[in-house]
Amino acid sequence: MTTGLRERRKQQARQAISGVAMALFEARGFDEVTISEVAEAAGVSKMTVTNYFPRKEDLVFDQAEVIIRSLADAVAARAPGESLLAALRRDFAERMAAGDVTLGVPTPAFARMVRGSHALTSRRREIADLAELALGDAIAAEVGADDPGQRIAAAQLASVHRVLFAEGTSRILAGQHRDEVGRGLAAAASRAFDLLEPSLGDYGVRA
Repeated sequence: MTTGLRERRKQQARQAISGVAMALFEARGFDEVTISEVAEAAGVSKMTVTNYFPRKEDLVFDQAEVIIRSLADAVAARAPGESLLAALRRDFAERMAAGDVTLGVPTPAFARMVRGSHALTSRRREIADLAELALGDAIAAEVGADDPGQRIAAAQLASVHRVLFAEGTSRILAGQHRDEVGRGLAAAASRAFDLLEPSLGDYGVRA
């Protein structure tokens, strides 16, 4: 078996377990379902589930590592002459246009499940904190120094994603259509980055 085939099968198994878990969570509530019940429904052992998903919350936020790296990756990929703010503005617009649900346009069932669980809301905040930390680390590595000013800049830039994710979830729960929510978040992001432009528009311009 080639490494590529092995990895594809592992990914398929991971997705299958996550799909089964999400169906159970949405039907009964995240806190009401155990890992053992997920394993039984998926036809695997409890150890298999925890090997793929060390934390129960990972079954819901299975793209956590991608989200945590997303801001840092966006600024790392910016073009010469592009600032940190411009890179994040462009990245947000492109991802929203592509229908990236991790920006704050979940399904109503997903939104209800997360809001209904303290463990999931805590994990979502942790993911946002880690994304901000990774962005600050990326800025520090780029300039070869680490100081509070850089961390504050990272916090301001990351706040756009943090606030708009919460806003999108609230709009979904209020009954707005997901397309309408996506358009609203895209417009709100543009205004938010405009507000940051006077202080951060020239910050971190790539040579």
